[in-house]
Amino acid sequence: MEREEAWAIVCEYVKNENLRKHMLAVEAGMRAYARRYGEDEASWARVGLLHDFDWEIHPTLEEHPMAGAPILRARGVSEDDIRTILSHADRAGVPRESLRDRALFAVDELTGLITAVALVRPSKDIRDVKVKSVRNKWKDRSFAAAVNREEIAQAAEELGVELWEHVGVVLAAMQGIAAELGLDGSMVN
Repeated sequence: MEREEAWAIVCEYVKNENLRKHMLAVEAGMRAYARRYGEDEASWARVGLLHDFDWEIHPTLEEHPMAGAPILRARGVSEDDIRTILSHADRAGVPRESLRDRALFAVDELTGLITAVALVRPSKDIRDVKVKSVRNKWKDRSFAAAVNREEIAQAAEELGVELWEHVGVVLAAMQGIAAELGLDGSMVN
């Protein structure tokens, strides 16, 4: 499946711009890890882009992403891609076996924390964010309280990457698409 086809699925099922931006951020993080490990960038990016496509139609943890799998099958998404997408949710019961599975789990939750850090900066520009900025906000449990820091740490460990190095990889990937994420400072009032 080409990227354009995956993006068309996202646009059909996801109307919330922030959710679309989250999926773009995960796509960028997955692309960065594919490059790092010498893997297929298109494949890794595709699962990052599609991983939450069904959240608006299946917005409960009991349904997402399991109920989305039949839709992806009907659209011609490979079983391997679907398996990786399912593996990003522990409740799906699909073990994270491949490096790509572990990378998706590691990138997903972290993008939310990085986005929150960028949004509290006066510039609203992710390119101004440093790993140290994320580290400082990490310690403040009231900041982005819904972000599961334990899951992020566990996921980095499963991936075999030191936590702050992991933050750096994902942050740099997101900085590379700052405009697409609306985090390039253009939204400052």
